[in-house]
Amino acid sequence: MAVLAAALTACGGGGSHSPASSADQLSGDPLTAVRSAPDITGRTGSAKATTELVTESAEKKAVFNGSGGYDYVNRIGKLEISVPPGAATTGKIVEVVLPGTVYLQNSGAKIPEGKWVRLDVRQLPDGNLVSSGATDPASAAGALRGVQKADLVGTETVGGLELKHYKGTLDLAKAADATGGRGGDGLRMAAQTFTVKEVPYEVWLDGQGRLHKVVETFSFAGVAGSKEAKDQVKVVSTVSLGEFGAAVDATEPGASDIFSMKPSASPS
Repeated sequence: MAVLAAALTACGGGGSHSPASSADQLSGDPLTAVRSAPDITGRTGSAKATTELVTESAEKKAVFNGSGGYDYVNRIGKLEISVPPGAATTGKIVEVVLPGTVYLQNSGAKIPEGKWVRLDVRQLPDGNLVSSGATDPASAAGALRGVQKADLVGTETVGGLELKHYKGTLDLAKAADATGGRGGDGLRMAAQTFTVKEVPYEVWLDGQGRLHKVVETFSFAGVAGSKEAKDQVKVVSTVSLGEFGAAVDATEPGASDIFSMKPSASPS
């Protein structure tokens, strides 16, 4: 995981859900509409997801693409992330996410094939919002609970469906507080790490208020503590949702499949 995070730098759910409601409707107030999207989306039960994470530094750029889904009832999701050339690992990274916990497979050269690494998101400076190559659907949506500004850009038709397009800024610390519990841990870690505290976002919602697409732009220092422009890394994270209610194949890895790094023996 540390190797992947370093490669990214070099390159560049929370809350409880009430039962589905047919009465959900997009609010006419932009701020309310965007802040309500995570909970309304959660009441759909599940959704398929595609992700894109673009990291850019002064000299390098890398693109990570993923696909999978999230089960809001059981609060578990699964993504397969395509790794760009030049990263620390090859092939695809498989990621299983639960509130406050992430399991990674194929995340580093020292991990045996087929084994998983279990991490508490509090171990990761960014709370796993970007370091594994994707922002998981629950965290991407949960960040919208911290929206501070929301402006309606217009109406767009995508795949025959009319969507309202909004943009503004959000506060990850406020999002963490509004999400609460283990689901807010990653958002809280990211709020402490990212250098731009007012996170720009764009979001597309349907007439029920469900989230179809969200783009969030994060920034952090590629050189610890540096405020120099040349040392800053910009990460543009896009999560698109669809096929609401579709079954999602995601299960937590068993204990026998978890790989634990053993500490080196002390010299005698």
